[in-house]
Amino acid sequence: MSETSGSRAPRRVVTALRDGKSVFASDGPVPNFHHYASVPGMTTSVVYATAAPPRLPQDEAETAPSRLHVPPAPGETRLMIVTFPPDTVMASPEFDPAAADAEQREFIPGLAERFEPDAPGMHRTDTVDYDLVLDGEIWLELDGGATAHLRQGDIAVQCGTRHAWRNKGDRPATMCFVLIGGAPR
Repeated sequence: MSETSGSRAPRRVVTALRDGKSVFASDGPVPNFHHYASVPGMTTSVVYATAAPPRLPQDEAETAPSRLHVPPAPGETRLMIVTFPPDTVMASPEFDPAAADAEQREFIPGLAERFEPDAPGMHRTDTVDYDLVLDGEIWLELDGGATAHLRQGDIAVQCGTRHAWRNKGDRPATMCFVLIGGAPR
């Protein structure tokens, strides 16, 4: 990935087992990387996905095709890279929320539908998420406006809670998300 902008697809190296030996099954850009036309500076990639439970060794079929349903079912996983532009992009008079919603529904299906219309960005999934800030800084917002300011190298663990990511800074923030499907109590 680019050092700060996330403007190009992340490189993904996947290993496999052939004839009892470990090999590189693929090495190249993530196939479902998307740079949003409606949200300048935003990118998403579902890098890899596993079924429940993951079978080892994995076969060499593509696990994260374009338009993969993002929230994993119980026991499934998703690995995502997302670059968030500064919030000022969404505050611009040129920003079209309907176009952004339509584009997100196309490229991050299952997740985009969870964004609350009355509280932009707020959402909840039945997942445990390991969230790592790769570059920049971002604010994790919870109910009641509670926030945590996260910087490069910081990690948040989401436990099925309602939340939003806010980039109050002046440059993009890139994050890595590991989503593990859970079952509600």
